[in-house]
Amino acid sequence: MPAVLAVGALLFSAGCSSDDGGSPGSASASASGSAVRGSSSPGGEATPAAKGSVEVVRTVAEGLDSPWGVAVLPEGGLLVASRDEGTITLVDEDSGKKTELGEVPGVSAAGEGGLLGIALSPDYASDHMVYAYFTSASDNRVVRMIYDPKRSPGDQLGAPDTVFKGIPKGMIHNGGRIAFGPDGMLYAGTGESGDTGLSQDKESLGGKILRLTPEGEPAPGNPFPGSPVYSYGHRNVQGLAWDAKQRLFAAEFGQDTWDELNAIEPGANYGWPEVEGESDDSRYRNPLAQWHTDVASPSGIAYAQGSIWMVGLRGQRLWRIPLKGTEASADPQSFLDEKYGRLRTVIAAGGDRLWVTTSNTDGRGAPKEGDDRILELKVS
Repeated sequence: MPAVLAVGALLFSAGCSSDDGGSPGSASASASGSAVRGSSSPGGEATPAAKGSVEVVRTVAEGLDSPWGVAVLPEGGLLVASRDEGTITLVDEDSGKKTELGEVPGVSAAGEGGLLGIALSPDYASDHMVYAYFTSASDNRVVRMIYDPKRSPGDQLGAPDTVFKGIPKGMIHNGGRIAFGPDGMLYAGTGESGDTGLSQDKESLGGKILRLTPEGEPAPGNPFPGSPVYSYGHRNVQGLAWDAKQRLFAAEFGQDTWDELNAIEPGANYGWPEVEGESDDSRYRNPLAQWHTDVASPSGIAYAQGSIWMVGLRGQRLWRIPLKGTEASADPQSFLDEKYGRLRTVIAAGGDRLWVTTSNTDGRGAPKEGDDRILELKVS
């Protein structure tokens, strides 16, 4: 097993039981307050530099209300989901103009629930389907809708077709990130809704990463026959991304001690609630990197320039985790520390660019004039 490189003293912070990171605990950690597992990987992959850089190029858009999921349209434009309003807005990435496309019916926004992740169909060019993960009155579910830009603004979303339902809901830990993988299957990160026992129950949809066909059936080749469950033992997954070799990574909220970035393997058990962060128990997969909860509370992740980029809510910063294979090749490095408040979503924008959304109007931040906003970053 690779050696563990511990950076900084072990800190215990209290009161981070919610996914978004509530009030800060009494302990604090510096940007280096993390632990990294390092090893080499086969295949002769180029390893990114140990130290990177981030430049804020511009503000793409302002005045967004509780932005959560973001999808990039191939014809240009960003679709942005409002958690609390239950609406999807088209943002012109050049001018910053915002056009509300419509409201997703059935969204029940309370606590950490509402309209969360969105993703485009793998066949978007022909079917114009937009997928959305949201909290309803009874559960968390995934629907799909036709986006018709020829209709009048405010009425451009078709009636939702429920693709998958029955994911446990709660005031906390609703998961919510969805993404289509390189295999064309739909992946969904779920939370255990505050019921920790669900994470280890492979019959439950809570505390899992699910893998579905675009029609919402358990995907072929899943590790548990007939089940949508792809991995389990998660607390609350809100970040999904694939690297250049199509390997899946996921960010996960811890409770009081460790937040995690995991390399995901089908059928693997990531330990919650039996362990939080790294352990010596071989039954559970260890994270490739972990952070004290006051410097992370991670939501979205993206892959660019050989690194995973992870945004933090309570931590109010952007983390860079350089990769070699499925291991971190150097200590994580933080940027934008407390400059823009809470950060929710990060999207690879091609080449050396990222788009990052703030999350200061979600009831837990301190909104400033212009919040919430989308930033364009140049990274290395």
